[in-house]
Amino acid sequence: MSYTGPEFAPHQPRRSPLRRPLTVALAALVPGALLGWGVYAAVGAPGGDGGGTDRAAAGAASPAPATTPAGTATRPASHPSSPPASARDDAKDPAATPAAPAPASLKGKVVVIDPGHNPANFQHPTEINRKVDVGTHWKECDTTGTATNAGYTEARFTLDVAHRLRDLLQERGATVKLTQDGDREYGPCVDERARIGNEARADAAISIHADGSAAGNRGFHVILPGAVHQGAADTRAIVAPSAGLGKRVADGFGRETGTAPANYLGGGTGLVTRTDLGGLNLSTVPKVFLECGNMRDAQDEALLTDGAWRQKAAQGISEGIVSFLRG
Repeated sequence: MSYTGPEFAPHQPRRSPLRRPLTVALAALVPGALLGWGVYAAVGAPGGDGGGTDRAAAGAASPAPATTPAGTATRPASHPSSPPASARDDAKDPAATPAAPAPASLKGKVVVIDPGHNPANFQHPTEINRKVDVGTHWKECDTTGTATNAGYTEARFTLDVAHRLRDLLQERGATVKLTQDGDREYGPCVDERARIGNEARADAAISIHADGSAAGNRGFHVILPGAVHQGAADTRAIVAPSAGLGKRVADGFGRETGTAPANYLGGGTGLVTRTDLGGLNLSTVPKVFLECGNMRDAQDEALLTDGAWRQKAAQGISEGIVSFLRG
């Protein structure tokens, strides 16, 4: 069914009275906008990459961003406003942090350690009782040394401390020589012990011992050479440096072991001067004897027989010798 009457004629949209004026206005604005964009592109947008009408000229003033092999731009390694690495808190500059100073080297220094007595001396009574010239008089070649009430010998003690001391000094670069290392049948005699240090031209020599005094007598002491000029003995040149060595050894030993100077000689100083010991009388290099404690006293015995304490003893002796050698 079709209807052609006015009621059913196709609908015609109603025109707005403003449509024509708006169309005219837009037609006028479009050319202006296009002109403005051209000016914008020619001058360069604020905050952009600085690109203008002459990219080559702009590139001469400001390098183009780096590109990957695919040709895509990459972010610069650092922002232009970032401080240099050396100025940043997180910068790592090894040279700016000084390394801890290494212990002073004893390279070139010679130390002779004389472990008192010899573990096998008691097997050779004839040889060790033979008399030798010690300058002021004649004296036995050597003795067996003393021992604790339980039988721990002085010779075993001195050799153990000597080994510990040798290791400490060698770690510092010193050349160390022992007068005996339990590798001899007996001895050496006291005159040979001094001669070993002299021939080595030792910068310092020390003879390690432990005393055999009465019970109740406790503590350590260092024996210094007195002035002797008689026969084969002449200690005048070594008296002063030996006193310096002995004082430093006493200080280091007491500090590291925590033990006090002897309460039975030396007036509480821990220092005693003698002129009857061949190992000192015949020395031409700075030398001292150290009596580390009294093996016949129960309290000192407990220390002398303890390995940890002997390590402290060696450490204290080492510190004294190092202090002396460094002047």
